[in-house]
Amino acid sequence: MNARAPGGVTAVYAAAVALAAAGLGWTGWNGVADPLVALAFGLLIAVGELARWGAPPGEREPAPLGAAGALAYALLAGNAGQATAHGVPQVVAVVTAGALAGAVPHVAQGRGPAPDHVARRVITVTFAAVCFRPLHGPGAPEGLATGPGHALVMLLVLVLTALCDAVLAALMVRARTGYPFGPLLREELRSLPGIGSAVCATGAAMALGTAVAGLWALPVFCLPLLLTQLSFRRFAAVRTTYRQTIASLARATEIAGYTPHGHARRVAALSAAVGRELGLSGPDLTVLEYAALMHDIGQLSLVDPVPDGATALLPVPEQRRIALLGGAVVRQTGVPQAVAVVVERQADPYREQPLPARIVRTVNAYDDLTGESAGSALAALEQLRLGTAHDYQPEVVESLARVLSRGGLGPAQPG
Repeated sequence: MNARAPGGVTAVYAAAVALAAAGLGWTGWNGVADPLVALAFGLLIAVGELARWGAPPGEREPAPLGAAGALAYALLAGNAGQATAHGVPQVVAVVTAGALAGAVPHVAQGRGPAPDHVARRVITVTFAAVCFRPLHGPGAPEGLATGPGHALVMLLVLVLTALCDAVLAALMVRARTGYPFGPLLREELRSLPGIGSAVCATGAAMALGTAVAGLWALPVFCLPLLLTQLSFRRFAAVRTTYRQTIASLARATEIAGYTPHGHARRVAALSAAVGRELGLSGPDLTVLEYAALMHDIGQLSLVDPVPDGATALLPVPEQRRIALLGGAVVRQTGVPQAVAVVVERQADPYREQPLPARIVRTVNAYDDLTGESAGSALAALEQLRLGTAHDYQPEVVESLARVLSRGGLGPAQPG
């Protein structure tokens, strides 16, 4: 991540700050409507932010309870049978105040909330409030306060808010990385049935429950989401451990002296970046990363190590033999069979390869050719371009060049 946010991200930050300042200013000037309700939801959002402890880096929604509480306050039409009177500015003010209060302990520990996460929270909750609050104030259409009309409006607002958040998240990643917007948006939409659906469902249940039973409904509906959050955290921990196991296995070639230190990690990271550039996402990216980590494992079957581990410089029959040996080893490790297919086909002519194998072959050759010299990057790319007639797909080579032109990972970074 750059020290200074790109222009598109800065615009999102500016919009979130402007909305938060307007909401706090308006509420401070006009006073708080239903202060007990506002306090209860503000505390809920703060507790949700506090529950971010232990969230793994990069988690899509590190504070689901806070997100559900903020969404519930935007969708709240009543409290124990009495209509609520808060408007859009107060929703923004309560959400901002709750998020800031819950962030204080994290900031004290030097682990403040991610700016992207907070900015998205403010903007998406504002969007939900703008869509929903006017339909339940004075002069609102009849039939929307209760009954099927109320449920349908709430469902529509939830869907639109989820889409708004997905688009916003994809735009911010696009601004930071330059990856194509379409695949990023698909990846965000694919994640919605997970923690996103739990947040939306809990937010709606909190709003409906509070409208009937009052504020006592809040702790009742918090428990299922907390358990869901715990389950997601455990799943993320298992997935992280699984990846670390694969990375450790891939380092066997380095420990044995067959490949340079950090080679597998560099190839995996750069392959993932090229894969995103070419539109891969989700499980396809995972297969690509695992295959890139283990692409050289077939060298363990060699009697004599390849000089500098540079398989790209070997004769094609020898490259294929090492690839097939590697695929046979990978099939015994329990990883998805698609990973083994990529490993064993990485030395085939690119027209016969699946896209992940084309990426691994190109990136591996680039890292082999650059070695320890950062100055040889242009020469390596030129040599890859000369091999596009048979060995390397032109689109993959050009995608690699674009990734490197944006800073990429550079050649031969230390492992």
